[in-house]
Amino acid sequence: MKETAIKPVSGQGPENLLFLTDEQIRGGIEAFYFAYRAFTSDPDEILEGMDYGRAHHRALHFIARKPGLTVSGLLDILGVTKQSLNRVLRALLDDGLVESRVGKRDRRERLLSLTAAGAELERRLSEAQRARVRAAYRAAGPQAVAGFRVVLEAMMDEAGARQFREMRGAEAAE
Repeated sequence: MKETAIKPVSGQGPENLLFLTDEQIRGGIEAFYFAYRAFTSDPDEILEGMDYGRAHHRALHFIARKPGLTVSGLLDILGVTKQSLNRVLRALLDDGLVESRVGKRDRRERLLSLTAAGAELERRLSEAQRARVRAAYRAAGPQAVAGFRVVLEAMMDEAGARQFREMRGAEAAE
């Protein structure tokens, strides 16, 4: 796992953020890109020798978050083609990381859950990301974290925002 160093780059005060120039917006997009690259680097390193990629990681993540998720529900969350998801799921099922059960209400449904091996891999993949995010949140402070969450939610399209709220609501109910 790589060392995570969190240092603000911009030095931009909050008073200058109401009327951003195109160049400032580009800087934010670039910061987002480099943050995403760092965010995905640790799981990418783990997956490198396993013939898995980010799509497998995303599938494992959401199946772990919502055991019993249907294939169509996962398809909806990931926003990928059925063919693409089938390739990913087939590998995870064949390798014993995910199991599929027939639905109780509708026998055409396939309910997905992680096996013990799948849960362990998902934990390893997400552990580094949680550590990176936790360190960034600590460095930024509570107001910045709250503002960042507002920005992320404002960037979501309507379907993504609905799915996010549903997932957060399910978590709060637990």
